[in-house]
Amino acid sequence: MPHSEKIVICGAGIAGISAANYLAAHGFTDITIVEPGIPLTVTSDKSTEAYRNWWPGPDWQMTAFISRSLDLIEGIARETDNRINLNRRGYVFATADPGKIEFLQTMSQLAEQRGGGAVRLHDTAGSIYTPSPERGFDTPLTGADIVTDRDMIRKHFPYLANETIVLAHVRRAGWLSAQQLGAVLLERVRERGVKFVRGSVVDIETGARVKSVTVKSDGARHSLGADHVVLAAGPMQKKLATLAGIDLPITAERHHKVSFADTANAVPREAPMMIWLDEQKLPWSDDERAALADDPEARWLLDPFPAGVHGRPDGAHATIVLFNHHGEAVEPEFPLPEPPPHYAEIALRGMSTMVPALRGYQGKPSRPYIDGGYYVRTRENRPLIGPAGSEGLYVSCAFGGFGIMASCASGELIAQHIAGGALPDYAPAFLPSRYDDPEYRALLTRWGDGGQL
Repeated sequence: MPHSEKIVICGAGIAGISAANYLAAHGFTDITIVEPGIPLTVTSDKSTEAYRNWWPGPDWQMTAFISRSLDLIEGIARETDNRINLNRRGYVFATADPGKIEFLQTMSQLAEQRGGGAVRLHDTAGSIYTPSPERGFDTPLTGADIVTDRDMIRKHFPYLANETIVLAHVRRAGWLSAQQLGAVLLERVRERGVKFVRGSVVDIETGARVKSVTVKSDGARHSLGADHVVLAAGPMQKKLATLAGIDLPITAERHHKVSFADTANAVPREAPMMIWLDEQKLPWSDDERAALADDPEARWLLDPFPAGVHGRPDGAHATIVLFNHHGEAVEPEFPLPEPPPHYAEIALRGMSTMVPALRGYQGKPSRPYIDGGYYVRTRENRPLIGPAGSEGLYVSCAFGGFGIMASCASGELIAQHIAGGALPDYAPAFLPSRYDDPEYRALLTRWGDGGQL
């Protein structure tokens, strides 16, 4: 049944494009997306492109939400003959710290309880471990394999550091082409008649309900009447929301990644996404360490670095590494500032702790390319999806580190809110109004400020 209400979506990143796609699928015929630049080019094309349904807690809603999104993404892969290059290599969380064995076992059990799939323990060489396929995504394994048998680790992951004492191999996980997923959704919204307006949103008129969006383009201003407005502006969301009188509880963090030609094949092409769980000091030579100690501006490179360096193979010859050791909140700005000093070298050396063959590059990757963007997140790193402020106003934002994997379910959820009718069970967990609930605020104090694995 066609719907004639006027919908204006502010932002043509993956969240805005996905919202338009599912609104059009619901029968809305008057949809306009406002975007000052080229669609899908602010942060959506700078993703790690990875996904997982493994969310150990604090409850089940994130698992259900992401699992639904992965169902939709897998549907797109099937419909397009896997144009989006979806795989299910998995995530491997690894550590050299015996104290983290119990931690990984507990995380896996919690993930299982939340609906992420069964835990399989491998503490002897005789247990049956099934490697993930290099290509494809239609595999039955979900959950996680916890491997503590060192011989099994060496057999299946010979490229990991000899010190690796335990790993968790999460199975409904891997990566895809974010560019192609965005392209498919963009093609679909264009085919369904969604309109695009090039310009910047400079005002949102509201009262008891939303009325219009004012757009500035080529020095001129014009007004778009609206029955519903969706704010999906990625890193500019907080600033945009103030135009509608909303102060969203979100912050932004800068994140970067480096890709380089892995000519030595230090990271095998069949490897999964790999995450090192241990804090570390970067592996410098004695001469390098002495030189850094003598340089007041570089001495900080000898300090401990946090856990969390991660990387994966990319295509036939490249490797991607991320080591976001700087997690402070910042004010988003464009064009993006220069990356932190020595970022490529820090990332490569940090990843070489997990994959020692990378030390062959001596911290100098071949033709490194650094890009990045912003993680926009709430305190507990759950998204904001649903009505906010005046009637007819909605937000879809705060996908801190999981925007691509959440994209389809977020767009579907916005469409369900606007279309009315039944909502999925997980919908209340992402409402902006959750912070008005004293019980939820009390839960936050127990959950802490995390949200990242």
